[in-house]
Amino acid sequence: MSTAAQPPLSRFFALIPCAGVGSRALAAGAAPIPKQYQPIAGQPMVMHTLAAFASVPRIADVLVVVSAGDDFFEHQSSTCVVSDCGGATRAETVANGLHDLFEQGAQGHDWVLVHDAARCLVTPAQINALIDACEADAVGGLLAHRLADTLKSEDQGRVAATVPRADKWLAQTPQMFRIGMLSQALQAAGAEVTDESSAIEALGLAPKLVPGSAQNFKVTYPEDFALAEAILQSRYSQRID
Repeated sequence: MSTAAQPPLSRFFALIPCAGVGSRALAAGAAPIPKQYQPIAGQPMVMHTLAAFASVPRIADVLVVVSAGDDFFEHQSSTCVVSDCGGATRAETVANGLHDLFEQGAQGHDWVLVHDAARCLVTPAQINALIDACEADAVGGLLAHRLADTLKSEDQGRVAATVPRADKWLAQTPQMFRIGMLSQALQAAGAEVTDESSAIEALGLAPKLVPGSAQNFKVTYPEDFALAEAILQSRYSQRID
């Protein structure tokens, strides 16, 4: 008696692009080091990011993609895999990282969660929520946050129009897609796409929006560091109490 072959089980990988410079984050007189390595709440920003993924047992491996010659992780204690195949753009860095995952044994049907190194406030609960929402989905999806502010379009420094916000979301990360599908999508979309969802959308597909959190913001400007520091310190004090 024959039985139908069971579909292969899919694994979950995390890919952290970590090859950017983050010039907008540098305050006057600040040390010219990439923002993901600048200290927040007692350790480099990226280490908070990695700690969140390390707390999700379903993640089989975390791949951090850095620029060639970047030796930051040689001086850190971390269980992640580091590859120095970073590209000139985020899309190139992610595409190179996906190739590395294939080289390390990942399969096209496996999932990858791509996450900004500078979104250091992501929580294990948010990562698990994304996996739960997308693991049975045909496309995949991303964490996102409904737009709360009034949105304006601009023309030469003046308001051109007020844009309806009812259907507007702020894209966040992680963004979770099948490794094979995302690799093909990035190859077709080119190096200028700013997130993985955009590449998938260009294939005519509609990624799933999974509610995230306002706290899952990307540390971008000098003032963001103080806010991220306050949130992390508050979380740590609550754990101690």
